[in-house]
Amino acid sequence: MGTQSTQLYDEIGEAFEGFKALPLAQYGEVPSVLALVGDVRGKSVLDLASGTGFYSREFKRRGAADVLGIDISGEMVAVAQRMEEAAPLGVRYEVGDAAELRELEEQFDIAVGVQLLSYAADIAAMERMCRNIHRSLKPGGSFFILNQSPDFRFDGPSIDKYGFRSELTGEEAETGPLARLTAHLPGHPVSFVTPRPRREVYEKSLTAAGFSDLEWVPLHISDAGIREHGEEFWADLFVNPPLELLRCRA
Repeated sequence: MGTQSTQLYDEIGEAFEGFKALPLAQYGEVPSVLALVGDVRGKSVLDLASGTGFYSREFKRRGAADVLGIDISGEMVAVAQRMEEAAPLGVRYEVGDAAELRELEEQFDIAVGVQLLSYAADIAAMERMCRNIHRSLKPGGSFFILNQSPDFRFDGPSIDKYGFRSELTGEEAETGPLARLTAHLPGHPVSFVTPRPRREVYEKSLTAAGFSDLEWVPLHISDAGIREHGEEFWADLFVNPPLELLRCRA
């Protein structure tokens, strides 16, 4: 992740928790990620780009034996640690860059990267991320990923009503076009620019790192989201999904 993005996340701090209350995250991202990861009871989980620890805490509540959250933002990790101290679950956190990840003392059953790989500055950095994650997993361990969809059509239906806006900047990174994502937090919109990597960049980086059984998985909307807003509300999202998931095996 670039220095500018790191500084932005440091500034967001506790406000980052508010992302999960926006409709796309609450009824799409979160249930889709948790369904993809599945049963974590008794398993060890490495949560990369853990932010303020939302998923790390959720995995521990769902019975994970050991959870380590790693994020490049010191302020994000500080918020996660404060939340752990206020309501202890036994989650560990540390500051770290997935592209330069230290060799961990143990290997994990599961690794999770929510909005992680897209922050790679170039293809070499994404490959380093993937190799470091592969090294950190037990043989046969699973890596679960959530990304901005490589096929999102910027001239298609807007995702504003789901709490976010995504726009091309007109610039290009080695991995794909740059896009500005704005989260419509109440009274405090937050914008940041990240590459939108092409599908083959993800696939080649993961394969080069030794991952196999790659499978793209579509985003789904929870039953609670349908009940809360109705099916028609979500029609544009199904036509032009902004997020996509990916799973693979070490």
